[in-house]
Amino acid sequence: MRTIFRGAIAAILLGCAVLPARAETPKDTLVQAYRIDDIISLDPAEVFEFSTTEYINQVYDRLIYYNAQDPANFLPGIAESWTVADDGKSYSFKIRDGVKFHSGNPLTAEDAAYSIRRAIKLNLSPAFIVGQFGLTAENVDTMVTAPDARTLVFRTDKAYAPSFVLNCLSATVSSVVDSKVVEANAKNGDFGHEWLNTHSAGSGPYELGGWKPNESLVMNRFDDYWRGKPGFKRIFFRHVLDPTSQLLLLQKGDVDIARGLTGEQLDSLKSNPDVTVQEVPRGTLWYLSMNTQTEPLKKVEVRQALKNLIDYQGMADSFMKGLAVPHENFLPKGFLGALDDMPFKLDVDKAKQLLAQGGYPNGFQISIDVPNGSPYLEMAQSIQATFAKAGVELQIIASDDKQQTSKIRSRKYQTAIGRWGPDYQDPHTNAQNFGMNLDNGENPPMKTTAWRTSWDIPELTKQTEAAVLETDTAKRQAMYADLQRQIRDTGPYAFMFQQVEAVAARKNVQGLVWGPGTENDFFWQGGKQ
Repeated sequence: MRTIFRGAIAAILLGCAVLPARAETPKDTLVQAYRIDDIISLDPAEVFEFSTTEYINQVYDRLIYYNAQDPANFLPGIAESWTVADDGKSYSFKIRDGVKFHSGNPLTAEDAAYSIRRAIKLNLSPAFIVGQFGLTAENVDTMVTAPDARTLVFRTDKAYAPSFVLNCLSATVSSVVDSKVVEANAKNGDFGHEWLNTHSAGSGPYELGGWKPNESLVMNRFDDYWRGKPGFKRIFFRHVLDPTSQLLLLQKGDVDIARGLTGEQLDSLKSNPDVTVQEVPRGTLWYLSMNTQTEPLKKVEVRQALKNLIDYQGMADSFMKGLAVPHENFLPKGFLGALDDMPFKLDVDKAKQLLAQGGYPNGFQISIDVPNGSPYLEMAQSIQATFAKAGVELQIIASDDKQQTSKIRSRKYQTAIGRWGPDYQDPHTNAQNFGMNLDNGENPPMKTTAWRTSWDIPELTKQTEAAVLETDTAKRQAMYADLQRQIRDTGPYAFMFQQVEAVAARKNVQGLVWGPGTENDFFWQGGKQ
């Protein structure tokens, strides 16, 4: 039996598709068949992708955490308590004693302060989450301080709703890194960024065991974790792109969890006594992104035409069944101000009229970038077929997640299928992403999705900025409802679905926590019966 276990682990590490028959995973090991080709970096200051935000949860601790059962009250992390100053511009966190990093170094308030200051100075993709409170590379050393080993002080440039500030500080970019280890591995003033791309320096229940791009991500248990010894000795993310391969591996017991199955495959598991399927409501959205640098897409009428050339319900009833529900607004259900109305549907005649109004009565040619896997390819093929009904010829360009993400972030695409998950549980996270573009030039302070579509919207940006400062909840809700209508009707996005992730697991796997987003998935209390 020991030989079988070693063979299974070796195959996982190598990303091998062939494992011994019924090579059940070791009892102390959790193996997930999961798509991990979106990984760009393992540095918490850069991580912004679905699989890596889940990785961050297992390896690093944060000050506080979002409370899915009671969103108004946050859960303590390494901060055991916190207070807000009377002027609403200063937050003091009491750092718990006795927390150790994987290196054995004690975790202090200075490590927490260093981690936020480091994120701001590196200014990578997620830095804006904490930077939006007036923090810059020039002032962050005075805005984020550690007056003693157990106290962190976080200052803001103005008074915001406390829930908004705390939601941002619960994001993965605020993960606490071991400042001593990181600085020891720094090169040329990079704050250890190059090293942390492929190493870890956290205090979480697991530490990085190894990462092989497009193959595997391995984490090993940290026995001295301050909350208690984690249940699994090892956690493997095994990159398996094909849903059929995932299903076969799960049925054979070669993996414990499969997370990319189709609706039809999920239905087939209902009669399998060895497998359970859990539907996890997520805040993740799928949408069609349109780069307005592309000539036809500059016209609002053309963008509206394309929104009327998508078979939302047809996809929901077929390959998206069990994976998502139709949703046409930028705020997911469950967020303050979220709208449920869906004005767009497949209407070829209306789309043709709009194309004619926009100056393209005979359609045009355009490309779409998509990740090379399910359900993205199926979405692209469905959109390709319905676009053709109005003369819009769509070329599908498929690549791995990392390549597609790089093209979108550099605005080198025409249309693309995007997948967006909230960075924190406040409506501003999505409003800012889809409704703010502070500078449409090549080096803006924030590269939001609005910037990535080259959508120059100074007035809408002002409205979005005003909504986050509104302290009256009813007024704020109305402002977000108005923003959603404007962005949905005129913007360069066709919002299509809100995710319901189906997690198919071997029946003996217990105790895993699945949140509204991958940044709230936790495995350390899990185990096998």
